[in-house]
Amino acid sequence: MSGIARELGISFGASLTGPLNAITDVPGVLVGHRTIRSGDLNTGVTAILPHGGNLYRKKVLAACDIINGFGKSAGLMQVEELGTLETPVLLANTFGVGTCANALIRAAITENPDIGRETVTVNPVVMECNDGYLSDIQALAVTEDDARAALAAAASGPVAEGNVGAGTGMSCFGFKGGIGTASRRTELGGRDHHLGVLVLTNFGRAGDLILPDGRRPDPRSKVEPDKGSVIVILATDVALEYRQLKRVVRRCGAGLARLGAYWGHGSGDIALGFSTARIVDHDEPADFVAISALNENRIDRLFRAAAEATEEAVVNSMCAAEAMQVWAGHFRPSLGDWLKERR
Repeated sequence: MSGIARELGISFGASLTGPLNAITDVPGVLVGHRTIRSGDLNTGVTAILPHGGNLYRKKVLAACDIINGFGKSAGLMQVEELGTLETPVLLANTFGVGTCANALIRAAITENPDIGRETVTVNPVVMECNDGYLSDIQALAVTEDDARAALAAAASGPVAEGNVGAGTGMSCFGFKGGIGTASRRTELGGRDHHLGVLVLTNFGRAGDLILPDGRRPDPRSKVEPDKGSVIVILATDVALEYRQLKRVVRRCGAGLARLGAYWGHGSGDIALGFSTARIVDHDEPADFVAISALNENRIDRLFRAAAEATEEAVVNSMCAAEAMQVWAGHFRPSLGDWLKERR
């Protein structure tokens, strides 16, 4: 699958994509959305699951990079300290973080009744952007049922992009933003491996966007300070150490910068990555465990993949998003429409 931006004539270099050009090209990864559109509400929840099993019992290696920390995410401190992910990742608007965290806690306790009693508590991971320009964020519309619906909808296969899930009310470079995804494929150890990215885009100053072909689309929006946010979720099936994974995740920022982002003072720009290659057993009985890791002389392949997939995922989010006009007369045009008019 080429991806919507490619279908509109944008080229992203010669690197190979996965068959879906999506984060779900990484085996086992699941994505689900809950979209809320009613009156003044344009919001929702997006769920990313590293695998379909019991994540609390079978954790995955994880690392994060805080590009600019103007954000209200939950759970990143423990990810940074322990290097593991033990719940699905939920994306929502800023005021939905606590609600989504509660939903993840309840789900983990249902699956693991010993949490907080016979064993340690659980670390829910929720990340956010502010969709208040296109949705009534004060309505606190996201509920635990919405979070559960996104989790229940999680599936492999193609990923819905644009005005869906957490991306429903987001803006990007003065255009309509939202959910976007892309992937890259590389051969290591005699077989194909994948690195996929999913983004929630709500960042960038109007007029600053630079497409890969050098064009600078004009959204005809008022130029304001860069005070949005972008969340990047990276997944790979390449075996990595925690330090290596953190280095790869850091390269997502290069993909954002290629498009003209400078991570403004009021922007929460955060990347979180995980590897499905190694399972960390919550109940591991052994004193020592074997660890397989990538030969560091091959890591540039993943650096390039992270930057390229992030860049393409952001553009896909804007190309897939439809123009939106809402309450208070607020409007965001579609980059996809802009490109179609110039074909």
